[in-house]
Amino acid sequence: MSELFLELFSEEVPAKLQIKAREQLKEILKKFFEENSVKLKNEPKVFSTPNRIAIKIENLPKDIFYKASEKKGPSVLAPEKALDGFLKSNNLSKNKIYKKKTDKGEFYFYKIPKKKIKLSDLLKKNFESLLLRISWQKSMKWGENNLYWGRPLKSILAVLDGKKLQFSFKHLLSSNQTFVDKELEEKTKLFNNFTSYLSFFKNNGIIIDHEKRKNFIVSELEKISAKKNLKLNLDSKLLEEITNIVEKPKVLICEFDKKFLEIPKEILIITMQTHQKYIPTFDKKENITNSFFVISDIQDKKGFVKSGNERVVEARLSDAEFFWKKNKSQNLVKQVSKLKNINYFKGLGTYFDKIQRMRKLSALISDELLISKEKMEIASSICKVDLMSDLVGEFPELQGIMGGYFAETQGFDKDVCLAVSEHYLPIGMDTKVPKKPYSMALSLSDKIDSLVGFFGLNLKPSSSKDPYALRRMAISLVRLIIENDKKIKIKDLINYSCALYKEQGFEFDIKKIQNDLGDFILDRIKNYLKEKQIRNDIVESASSSFTIDDLLKIYKKSHVLNKSINKEFGQDAVAIYKRSSNILLSEEKNLENYNGSADPGLFKNDYEKNLYKKIHEIRKYFSSVGREENFEESLVVLSNSKSQLNDFFDNVVVNDPDDAIKKNRLELLAMLCKSFDNYFNFSKIEA
Repeated sequence: MSELFLELFSEEVPAKLQIKAREQLKEILKKFFEENSVKLKNEPKVFSTPNRIAIKIENLPKDIFYKASEKKGPSVLAPEKALDGFLKSNNLSKNKIYKKKTDKGEFYFYKIPKKKIKLSDLLKKNFESLLLRISWQKSMKWGENNLYWGRPLKSILAVLDGKKLQFSFKHLLSSNQTFVDKELEEKTKLFNNFTSYLSFFKNNGIIIDHEKRKNFIVSELEKISAKKNLKLNLDSKLLEEITNIVEKPKVLICEFDKKFLEIPKEILIITMQTHQKYIPTFDKKENITNSFFVISDIQDKKGFVKSGNERVVEARLSDAEFFWKKNKSQNLVKQVSKLKNINYFKGLGTYFDKIQRMRKLSALISDELLISKEKMEIASSICKVDLMSDLVGEFPELQGIMGGYFAETQGFDKDVCLAVSEHYLPIGMDTKVPKKPYSMALSLSDKIDSLVGFFGLNLKPSSSKDPYALRRMAISLVRLIIENDKKIKIKDLINYSCALYKEQGFEFDIKKIQNDLGDFILDRIKNYLKEKQIRNDIVESASSSFTIDDLLKIYKKSHVLNKSINKEFGQDAVAIYKRSSNILLSEEKNLENYNGSADPGLFKNDYEKNLYKKIHEIRKYFSSVGREENFEESLVVLSNSKSQLNDFFDNVVVNDPDDAIKKNRLELLAMLCKSFDNYFNFSKIEA
């Protein structure tokens, strides 16, 4: 068995491009071997450093055997040109083909004989086209060479079964050598297998395996943190990026002046994490400290790297401190009118227009949440003012957060400050959801206003594109309602938002917005439920049973049925509905053809009467539960009709010779099915 080992050496590839390229390389080769009937015994292992993308595939056969097979050509009725094209594309003469009848008519075929091909020959022939399948989000073309790659590609090392695998890739010729000095690109070394390759670089302090590199960084960070009594809140995306921009990581602990701890911690964190790729540290009480970690790619015996990074962060924090002191003293209320000079979006007015709409919308929400309308109007009025600050200009990620800090330093109520700080949250599926009612109300008003505006301009997402992140916004709206356990009348908010736009002179097709945005939000709750591992049939049943005013109910009922579906009462509830509805459907009529109003005067036995009585008990239960319905109890109530239904089917012939009796019995079953609709649409549940 053979080992295939490939390394692509280039100038430093950015982390995101590097991650995607190594994943693509793995999938491309896996698919190639699958298409060529090579069953891989081991998963290909792919590795990368900033300059190298390497893959190793073990236990490959030396030869590939292809079984004899038939290849179908055009129909015998097809024009002569079709046959000529088939012959030419397969390099065949007419005497090699034959006619054969199939279910779809008579076609030309030719027989592909069995053959054996060396793996090395197959790879040499195909490697160029395989490597060209790697797609780069951003690529370069350099010199006179006609190769587009993430960064200039300098060499290709290819070894199969311990021997050089030579093939051409544009201007490059593969070999069994690679550059071992990435700076000077002068010194090269020959490798005949992956083990010696890995060992050589390990001895030189380079960790080729990105997962081992990440684990090493984390281990060193934790070791030093424990010694210094510090706490880490490692950002996974930052860790992934750092891992892929170094190859021989050295973890350094640095410090900045403690005076900068007076600046809001979010500024410090973003300055270090986003702008400098540093790792901040915290004390046991989650307060940020003046210590931070730098992951260097070189030894720092003389401390130049440490001191250099400390100087850089001090300079950036000095700028941030200056802007903080300047911005926090600027009166928020006096700046509101300046929002008239900042456009929100073409066709939706200025940010001043937006906050006027939000002010009225959040006041309506405050009535539903029973909170102070005055506080809501204040929070809405000042929530966008921080967009004019130097800090948000420098750090756009701090929108809202800085507004909350500015409001706090200027003495606004705590609820108002928190609402301003959190009104952009949540952002999609993974971020924190505001829990305080004022924060929730302001966030809802912001998202409803934006969704209505963009749908009013007919800028809803297409199947593949969502340039204004409306899906993320709608998911956030769904999370706000469900994860705060609130029943919010979304339809009323959408209608009121449309009216507010109209007051400002923006004319929208209200009915279209109601339909399109309603469907859009229902699609988002489907995605939300699937993320929560709810069965697909339950998701479809729940979402087809309720409107966007019932988002909380859709979630809760789905959740309860999903966890109860394999319990006895859950299975009974589904079985009762299915057994009844199947009888109705067997009459070749839809359930809707029955109005569900059986006439007790036509009952001929107690079994009909008992089922009728049970149905009324179910209806009475659902008419009395109101808002405080226990959804598990509701399923139990439905399942309790099992005995009466079984007795009915065991002792009553539904298909009575008397048409009136037969129809009445079918109406009785329709009554039972429709009583189940009080929970939701069981017709979509798979038995």
